[in-house]
Parts: sequence; structure tokens; C-alpha cells
Amino acid sequence: MRRLVPLLLCLLLGVGSAAPAAPLEASAVRGFIINMNEKHGFDADALTRTFARVNRIDRIIELIAKPAEKVKPWYQYRQIFITDKRIRDGAAFWRANEQSVLRAADTYGVAPEVIIAIIGVETSYGANVGSYRVIDALSTLAFHYPGNDSARATFFRTQLEQFLLLARDEHLDPLTPTGSYAGAMGMPQFMPDSYRRLAVDFDGDGKRNIWNDADDAIGSVANYLHEHGWRRAGPVTTKAHLGGANPATFLKTTIKPDFRLSDFTGAGIMPARSGNPDDEAALFELEGANGNEYWIGYTNFYVISRYNPRVKYAMAVAQLSEEIRKLHGGPGS
Repeated sequence: MRRLVPLLLCLLLGVGSAAPAAPLEASAVRGFIINMNEKHGFDADALTRTFARVNRIDRIIELIAKPAEKVKPWYQYRQIFITDKRIRDGAAFWRANEQSVLRAADTYGVAPEVIIAIIGVETSYGANVGSYRVIDALSTLAFHYPGNDSARATFFRTQLEQFLLLARDEHLDPLTPTGSYAGAMGMPQFMPDSYRRLAVDFDGDGKRNIWNDADDAIGSVANYLHEHGWRRAGPVTTKAHLGGANPATFLKTTIKPDFRLSDFTGAGIMPARSGNPDDEAALFELEGANGNEYWIGYTNFYVISRYNPRVKYAMAVAQLSEEIRKLHGGPGS
């Protein structure tokens, strides 16, 4: 540890080497490296040399401040994901990976169309897995999160820690993997902690490759949903008809279903598709092109939101999955 600080200062501050055009905050990185050395036994000199090649990406800071889920109303957000092409491509992806999809659905008890739809929403079935180096994205957000949001910065520092552990476990060069501006990876866009805990080697080749191995991506998404409480054959969502009912008592700002379907029907709020009165449910209001829409989300809708905690995201996955199922001709079509 005696040689650690001088070497850190030289490399992080660019002494004797070409500093990155947009360097990371040196003292924050220094503290992070010391923690990785003490907590996980990383070689501090080697990790310092790695971070000397990591860049702060200001474009990432701009993007994280304006996610589409926040800035677009539902009817515009929906148009991004529920398109004829994405539906056709989803059905084609399902057909091309039929056996893997069916095996994943059976193994984990998850609706096959939802597995497909998540991959479709995340990366257009692997066509766009992201072009930012994961270590650049995570480091930018860990040490330069906009608005001095300490909670989000802490989240990304944890993800950076998990990414370096992942790279060590999987024998990956940490400077090589690419992903989204938020550091999500592969066809299903797993964050590093999810990758370490929930990615699976679904084709048995000895690797958990979620970047370009469709079998592993499919199995990993199914395992993710299973581990977060997916209910086999359970409902996801349905449109709600208010009639003359006042929805104010039931409207949710969070996604967790804290009511029963019978609470809604007893108040005159009727589901477009009938369900079990005892099913846990939540009621949501979304901005449609011709006025507000009301939707009931069940436990499986909440499970989808564990991927991304936004109602609009979960609704996009749910609606895309239904359209893919219809075109593919799967169960329930």
C-alpha cells in the first residue's frame, strides 16, 4: 500500500502520460481503487493503469438526465416500441429461436412472448446492444452523476464494482465490453449485478454470453423474471373501464400492486378482460393521444417493472408482447 498513492496520482493526473480529453475526478477514482484493493483484493497498480485509460463521457451525462420514460407522454413513448417492424422482428426472433424460447418458458414458468418483448424493447432483438464502453459509462455516472444525486451516484459505483468483479470472474478485459449509456450489457441489457447473479449459460457451452448468444440471452431474461417473482400463467395487464367511478382513490404513482381486483370492480372500475377477484392489482393513468387511459397492472406487470421501474416501460413490454404473440400464433392468440 505504500506505493499506491504516488502511482495513483501520477497515472490519474496524467503525469508522464497523455491524459484523457475528459478525465475522471481523480480523488474519487483514487478512493474507489483503494476500496477495490482492500475489499476485493484487486491489484491497485493494475487497476490504476486501467482507469488511466477510462474517459468521462459528457454525452452520457446529458442522456441520463433526459430518459424517454420521463420526457415523453405515453402515446409518444408507445410509438417508439410498438411498431410493425418491431412486432414482425419479434415474431421472427421467436421462430428462429423456437426451441430455446419454449425451453426457457417451461424451465422458468415465464410467458415466452414477454421474454421476446423485453429483448425487443431493450435492443431490437440484439440489433442495438450499445456502443459505449461499459467502464466509461459506469465510471462517468459513478463519479459525475448530474445534479449531485448521491443516491444514483452510489448505485453506479456499486455497478462499477460489480462490473470489475464480473470482468475478473469471466476473464474479460474490462476495457472491451460495450453497452448502453447507463452501462447495461448485451441483448437483454443486464446491469453488472444482474449479470453476476442472474445470467445463465443456457446452451451449456461453458460461457454466459449475453452479447451475441441468443440462447443465453433468452434463458437469462427468463431467469431474471422468475427470480423476481413471475407467476406462471398469471395475467399481466388489461385496460380498465371507469364508467362513472372516481379512480382517484386507487391511482398509483408506484407500480407495486397493493389492491385486489375486487377492490376495483366493487368501485365500478371494470377490467376489459375478466380476472380472479383476489388477484393483486394496481391502477394506472396514462396519457393517450385522445385523453387519459386507465390500465390495471397485476403482479406480473410489477415483475416486468423490476427490469425498469417505469410504468411506461412495463406497459410497452406488455403491449409489444401481446402483438408478438398474436403474430407468432403462440398460446392465447
